[in-house]
Amino acid sequence: QVLLVESGGGLVQAGGSLRLSCAASGRTFSSAAMGWIRQALGKDFEFVAAISRSCTSTYYADSVKGRFTISRDNAKNTETLQMNSLKPEDTAVYYCAAMFSSYGGYSRPERYDYWGQGTQVTVSS
Repeated sequence: QVLLVESGGGLVQAGGSLRLSCAASGRTFSSAAMGWIRQALGKDFEFVAAISRSCTSTYYADSVKGRFTISRDNAKNTETLQMNSLKPEDTAVYYCAAMFSSYGGYSRPERYDYWGQGTQVTVSS
């Protein structure tokens, strides 16, 4: 089993920044592609960003490209999402997710094997 624990959510004004972190335990962290998925109230899960196992490739939803940056530290078993220039439409619960059993298809939430409990991000206008 894998345990993923997010931290760093909160309330911020539009234009502000937040940094989300995810601490992983239970399996070899470097064996998993890591991603962030979000869900706004009443909406479906939405892919936000992903990073490959070796940290060489990153992927972003068009809606966050240029504003969000995903990174990971395989030595510390952590993943982060730096969110800048936040907008009210970024308001959602953000989930850290790990993909062990698939390669590619990072933008598809159903491909992730393990999820954290989520952290709320609220952006006020």
